[in-house]
Amino acid sequence: MLSNQALTIPSNISTLFLKTYLKSGDLQSARQLFDKIPQPDLRSLALLISAYTDHGRPREAISIYSKLQSEKNLKPDGFVLLSLAKACAASEDLVKAMEIHRDVIRFGFSLDLPLANCLIDMYGKCGCVEGSRKVFDEMLDKDVVSWTTVISSYLNCGMTSSALGLLNDMVFAGAKPNSVTLSTVLPACSELRALNHGREIHCFAMRKGLDDNVFVSSGLVDMYAKCSSVRKARIIFDRILQKDVVSWNVILAAYFLSGEYQEGMNLFKQMKDEGLRVNSSSWNCMISGCVNTRNFKLAFEVLSQMQHFGLKCSKVTLASLLPAFTSPESLMFGRESHAYIVRHGFEKDVMLSTAILLMYAKCGELENSRKVFNAMTTKDTVTWNTMILANSIHGCGDEVLLLFKRMIQLHVRPTTVTFMVVLSGCSHSHLVDESREIFDSMSRDYGIEPDANHYACIVDVLSRSGYLKEAYEFIQSMPMQPTVGVWGALLSGCREYKNVEFGRIAAEKLFEIEPENSGNYILLSNIFVSMRMWENVSKIGMLMKEKRMSKVAGCSWIQI
Repeated sequence: MLSNQALTIPSNISTLFLKTYLKSGDLQSARQLFDKIPQPDLRSLALLISAYTDHGRPREAISIYSKLQSEKNLKPDGFVLLSLAKACAASEDLVKAMEIHRDVIRFGFSLDLPLANCLIDMYGKCGCVEGSRKVFDEMLDKDVVSWTTVISSYLNCGMTSSALGLLNDMVFAGAKPNSVTLSTVLPACSELRALNHGREIHCFAMRKGLDDNVFVSSGLVDMYAKCSSVRKARIIFDRILQKDVVSWNVILAAYFLSGEYQEGMNLFKQMKDEGLRVNSSSWNCMISGCVNTRNFKLAFEVLSQMQHFGLKCSKVTLASLLPAFTSPESLMFGRESHAYIVRHGFEKDVMLSTAILLMYAKCGELENSRKVFNAMTTKDTVTWNTMILANSIHGCGDEVLLLFKRMIQLHVRPTTVTFMVVLSGCSHSHLVDESREIFDSMSRDYGIEPDANHYACIVDVLSRSGYLKEAYEFIQSMPMQPTVGVWGALLSGCREYKNVEFGRIAAEKLFEIEPENSGNYILLSNIFVSMRMWENVSKIGMLMKEKRMSKVAGCSWIQI
């Protein structure tokens, strides 16, 4: 036990003791020791801050510095500021990040290259790409780490296209991208399905001899796979000399993503035959692949094998598994998934419980959805939105409004999605006055400007309720260009109420927006049929024939 008296031992000895505590993970004793040192040196402070951050306690790390600043007027050095920048990045606290940036400038470390690179990363992790770019632009010297970090910041903030543009700027500026740069930017090509950009990066990697790097190779495999070039992805995979389990998982996911289910199964078998240690990601990839190809029975067989090897299905895989069960015939598999989640103690996870709730609703089991919802101790906005959607799907408009009211009373702030599902519920139940009030409250009470989807919901509720003239006038008053959803809602209402006048207008607009959609022609034709306007029916048929359109035959699925 440490005494409450201040320590008078030399700083190098106290630092040695501090490092011993930190290496053993005893943060409490390390903090007690640090607090007893009358004048702690900056090296000890940097070590302590880094240790708190590494142990997942970055906010406490920042508070140590803040306390010393206020009590002892601390003047940090570059190492302390570097450790603080990393703590801010881990905590994603933009306010503290800006304070640390000001201290970097105030104490004269703005020209420190490693620290500036860390600041770029800090702002990127805090979701402030402007801050990252400001630091980057003010740097007198930039190295490959600076460029790679600012590209990563853009990616982290969802600005994928800009990140690709920065790679071009980097090359034009004479900087040389390395394997880390390429492996950082390749996922952007995957996300954007930017095959040409990906090919350019591949050619660059080959010219610079970087294509042998396992991370670059895996990134290229993923990029080609996401861009529907699975055969090219396989060629690159086969050329990797030292394949790790990540490389195998990437190509495995690629086969399932492209629908080549059997190839994926063969590859998985090959992994096991070659004695490769198959990890949880490999099994989870297999399960997701089976679900995506609707091989539910096989998915559960793989899950059973996975458990046999002592591995657990991840929460992410389970969350992606549940939405696949969307009809009564897949309810059995959905229930089995629910049972698995309960057995493994995942039922308190908000994301999984929300997915279970939606699964039951889509499978026609609204009462079970309600039981899951009511049993949840923690509900986020997504949970409320999903429960409202569940009732909307089943035409329970009054319940939709009650849930929305409860949500507001509990101070859960609604989002644009909330209003979409509420208005959709009103539409299915013909709640015209209620939908108008909710629509008006969006901007008035919550500062949310309605988008085209919200306008489409109002047009839908008016059209379903027979207020076709009012629906058309509402479309005319829209502040944005009416979308397919808006005109489609009016056309469907005209089909229901046999209104030729507005049906013609809606159909003509849809012919302009999506000329290849045969469904719009058929809907208008059905309106003419209902009014016995045979000449017009014939004209629609001729028009479809000229455009080489045909009615898509209906079909039914039965599970045997």
